[in-house]
Amino acid sequence: MKVLKFGGTSVGNPERMKSLLSLIQLQKAEKTIVVLSAVAGTTNHLVAISDAYHKGEKEEALTLIANLYDSYVVFIEELFSTPEGLQNGADLINHHFDLLKGFAQELFTTVEERIILAQGELLSTTLFQFYLKEIGVQSVLLPALSFMRVDDEHEPIMDRIHHDLSNLLDNHPFAEIFITQGFICRNAFGEIDNLRRGGSDYTASLIGGALRAEEVQIWTDIDGFHNNDPRYVNNTSPIENLSFEEAAELAYFGAKILHPQSVFPAQRYKVPVRLLDTLLPEAKGTLISDSDENKGKIIAIAAKDGIIAIRIHSTRMLLAYGFLRRVFEVFERYKTPIDMITTSEVAVSVTIDNSTHLESIVADLADFGDVEVDENQSIVCVVGDFGPATHGHATRVVEAVKHIPVRMISYGGSEHNISLLVHTENKIEVLRSLQNRLF
Repeated sequence: MKVLKFGGTSVGNPERMKSLLSLIQLQKAEKTIVVLSAVAGTTNHLVAISDAYHKGEKEEALTLIANLYDSYVVFIEELFSTPEGLQNGADLINHHFDLLKGFAQELFTTVEERIILAQGELLSTTLFQFYLKEIGVQSVLLPALSFMRVDDEHEPIMDRIHHDLSNLLDNHPFAEIFITQGFICRNAFGEIDNLRRGGSDYTASLIGGALRAEEVQIWTDIDGFHNNDPRYVNNTSPIENLSFEEAAELAYFGAKILHPQSVFPAQRYKVPVRLLDTLLPEAKGTLISDSDENKGKIIAIAAKDGIIAIRIHSTRMLLAYGFLRRVFEVFERYKTPIDMITTSEVAVSVTIDNSTHLESIVADLADFGDVEVDENQSIVCVVGDFGPATHGHATRVVEAVKHIPVRMISYGGSEHNISLLVHTENKIEVLRSLQNRLF
């Protein structure tokens, strides 16, 4: 069994949705589970509708609903070619948009908000199944709300997912194509919710892990991870193989193709994940697995913007214990993760990428000593084999940026990366210098 996830751009218009069948049939798998995102742009529209309801702007919400409805009318007219198909499509969108309009008559809470956000995936999956039915291809729609469960910590309940999904599959022993929704789930209270981390990619990884699939494929409009950011650097090249750890480092530090946590379930159950391009299906893409093929090599470079550096200087740190714990408790109190950290005898510097509670964090840290804040920073991450048995890689990295001011360096915390903190205005120069020196 293979699990294939197609993102919003892959179903962004009727022609692209129609082309999915050929990609599914390429697999020659005994059974295929197809995970779909919402049609491109739909989720943003649903967020805007939800925001309007939250603000009590019901007329604005209804206008936004009408505009989105009109786009779906055009979508089904281009997707279907038979009277039956057109009628099925019309009935479907009328059902979902009547539901959206109905919230104008109700008290609007986060429960209703999550229901609204789920409509995009419910629409795209059913439209795709209707299209397959119209052209005579049998498929089964597996409602994600029937098997995708998270607990009160919002963590997936893998045993429950495996049990419920296996039962649904057993009900259709001869089916070959199954379709389900990405992103959406039910929470510990049985309410409609979403997976938050990695969305549809996370759904595909959870399904692949739960079923011990042969492979999970993430189909996007990019031909896999590149060894640098092609928006800023010329002559980048796709990476054929990555370990799970290397992929997570690249994803966390800026490579937008994948959410850093989305492959964890597949990694846990040793299910390979392949990144492929719907517009270039013959490309090899990137295979993420337990492979150590890149041992001894520098693999890729990624950058993450919107970083804030915070430096706390205090002589009370000298020969003291418990100081760092109290510093970290400030960030824990404000639920703000730390990206990088460096320390000396009397100072500690950390970086964060969420400024929501910055003012309060700085005020609390001032109790420990002098606090300096540098905004408009970027983390540039070089991923490869930086384990204790390798040598020379760090020197090459530092030499490549010797003409550029570096605010922080993090090395040794991971065997898979060395990270540099630079001012964002220098980021592109850093990326290009590293590319020229390392590749």
